[in-house]
Amino acid sequence: MHDRKLVLVMVGLPARGKTHLARKLARYLSWLGHRTRVFNVGSYRRARLGAAQPASFFDPDNPDGLEARRRVAGEAIEDMLHWLRGDGAVGIYDATNTARTQRALVAARCQAVGVEVIFVESICDDPEVIEANIRQTKLMSPDYDGMDPEAAADDFRARIAHYQRVYEPVADDEGSYVKLIDLGEKLVAHRVEGHLQSRLVSFLLNTHASQRVVWLTRHGESLYNLAGRIGGNPDLSTRGEGYARALARFLEKRAEGDDPTPVVWTSTLKRSIQTARHTAWDKFSLRALDEIHAGSCEGMTYQEIEKQMPDEYQARARDKLRYRYPRGESYEDVIQRLEPVIIDLERQVRPVLLVGHNAVVRALYAYFMNWPPEVCPHLDVPLHTLIELSPTAYGCEERRFALEPAP
Repeated sequence: MHDRKLVLVMVGLPARGKTHLARKLARYLSWLGHRTRVFNVGSYRRARLGAAQPASFFDPDNPDGLEARRRVAGEAIEDMLHWLRGDGAVGIYDATNTARTQRALVAARCQAVGVEVIFVESICDDPEVIEANIRQTKLMSPDYDGMDPEAAADDFRARIAHYQRVYEPVADDEGSYVKLIDLGEKLVAHRVEGHLQSRLVSFLLNTHASQRVVWLTRHGESLYNLAGRIGGNPDLSTRGEGYARALARFLEKRAEGDDPTPVVWTSTLKRSIQTARHTAWDKFSLRALDEIHAGSCEGMTYQEIEKQMPDEYQARARDKLRYRYPRGESYEDVIQRLEPVIIDLERQVRPVLLVGHNAVVRALYAYFMNWPPEVCPHLDVPLHTLIELSPTAYGCEERRFALEPAP
């Protein structure tokens, strides 16, 4: 954990994926336990001034529009700094911030109260990517609710042109920055120091905007599930074997025609590997996906733990997130060891089937659905259920499929 409060200042022209990046960064940092919040200036503008503002409102030669935008931007900054004075750790200031003078004001205000600033600039000049972003995300914005799509697209292009007139890329003498070029094709970092800051660079280096599906599932029912025992390395039960066959059949139809072909990740434990063995896709076993290690409690039932180790049983009930089994792990430990898996998932362009365990799937599901760590140990992840996640620019779409074990 870092000692100083941190602000990530987004920079870039409209339709360059800044808000998408801001939300992904917030999700990642929150999942790691850093209290993070996005302060989106566009949301402030819509709340204070209304959503239906024409492109002329963003003209730098429009004094009324310029003053109104300065007011809402200042309000967002002050709200962010007020939040950081409390228990907030990382604020993400999501705006275009295209002018150097604008960025200087934001940096000066933050630094005056002892808050570190890193600029995160998204640069993209590919007209096809920009047009796709306009069509896929910007036209769904409240700014264009009920408007003809072609008229909305024309208006948004005019808005971009106004920002281009005053756009100045971040320069070395402005301080620390990360530039993400062409949605992850290239990354440039300047004067980025510190443990958390370096993790942010690694995360951004591996992120992309490609659409793909992630399937999460627990292993099929195991012999330990039948006996109510935790941990261990048991085989699947008969029903668990049936789920493995049903899973393969379902996904074969679900992913028919997918290009590229999906890939399968399992833990190194038998019940996970056995659940995935009927799928025809490439398979990789990762120790990071192993179930939470119960240490001295491996192979016990919860009733046995309550009777033989009452203090441990009560400690786990009080704080399931931070409780660490004797000689074992906590949910916090699991989240930390899953960080490289998250980085790999962000880098993947192939659909991924991830066959894990209760604690592991809970932690990964919490990441994609933007649940804080405290909620993670209590999420509902039933056996014999496939969770289909489709990350989008502004969140993650979810579908669940309860699969009956096949004969």
